[in-house]
Amino acid sequence: MRIGFLFNHDQIHQIGHSLPIAMALANGGFAGEIIVATTTPALALEVHRIAGDLIGSRIEHVELRPSGFSRGLDAVLGKVVPAHKLLIYRDNLEFFRGLDILVVAEKTSLILKSRYGLDKLAIIHTRHGAGDRAIGFDKASAGFDHVLCSGRKIRERLISEAGVAPEAITIVGYPKFDLARDKPAHRFLPTTEKAVLYNPHPSPHLSSWYRHGIDVLDKFVDEPRYGMIFAPHVMLFQRSFVVTIDKLRINRAGTIPQRFLRGDNMKFDLGSRASTDMTYTLGSDIYLGDASSQVYEFLLHPRPCIFLNSNRYAWAGDPNFRHWEAGEVIVHPDQLPGALARAGELHETRYRAVQEEMFAESFDITALPSSVRAAAAIVDFAQGRKPVRPHLRLVGT
Repeated sequence: MRIGFLFNHDQIHQIGHSLPIAMALANGGFAGEIIVATTTPALALEVHRIAGDLIGSRIEHVELRPSGFSRGLDAVLGKVVPAHKLLIYRDNLEFFRGLDILVVAEKTSLILKSRYGLDKLAIIHTRHGAGDRAIGFDKASAGFDHVLCSGRKIRERLISEAGVAPEAITIVGYPKFDLARDKPAHRFLPTTEKAVLYNPHPSPHLSSWYRHGIDVLDKFVDEPRYGMIFAPHVMLFQRSFVVTIDKLRINRAGTIPQRFLRGDNMKFDLGSRASTDMTYTLGSDIYLGDASSQVYEFLLHPRPCIFLNSNRYAWAGDPNFRHWEAGEVIVHPDQLPGALARAGELHETRYRAVQEEMFAESFDITALPSSVRAAAAIVDFAQGRKPVRPHLRLVGT
């Protein structure tokens, strides 16, 4: 049995959602081969950093490369669309044919079945994040042979909206939390009373950045009480233009004006490792966002949230905006000072209980690490979902 874990993205943010599962398989004594495949040097570096000595001992690491033609095409198209990510499949079909199971955190890999005819390859989806956006529950999810999800909210929407068969879903918790289990909360901006994490999404039709981002930053200039950690979704500034496919939109993120970079109450991170490993969601006091699923990682420890509805969606009762029930929703940055002033009181009197309910429905967390539960689910799948797991000891990662 050869099980591959693929990381094929411009950024490293999906690694934490499935690499812990490969580690749990290795630590549990899985008898087959475990292969982790990466497609960029940055992904390879992060895999080695997290998995450590398991790489090269219990886990084989393979670096997949594009052809010369694909590299040339990516040089032309890569500033706008993820050409490298798409072409890597065609250029490495022999690798994928040699696997029994492929584990992925994204949906692009379904191209192996739909375009390249690898029908015998079983593909398991780990998903990445526990957010509410409709694209996470589109019909493509039903193309996977099995789906691992974090909690009952995700399972119910996969069944009702994506048409995934109930028996093709296993709730396993959130493997990324295993990596942050003993991670201390670092205090940023020590000269301020409260650190506000501004975490806008890249999608032009959902994000607050394009319409109101600069105005939001202006509210924190020389602000004595509140500091800002500006850590957007890592894809916001990745390319010259942001293109979304769920609702075809294109926009330009632009640059950060120099005037914001001089103060001691503002920190900017446009895509480092800290933007992906919960450093900022653990180390901030208030969450300010729009459509990013990172708000659910912030709710690991309930704290005040504010949401900026720059596009003025009629969001109440819409499951795609369920996370906006975790805090006050404003429509313009001019409302931000008042929202910050009352955030603490509103959190205790109204939103803390809501956040706890939202977390419970999004994450099924037990004493057994989520990555171990996910590894057991993969072994069950590989053995025809038999309850006996002779090659996997259920130990923590």
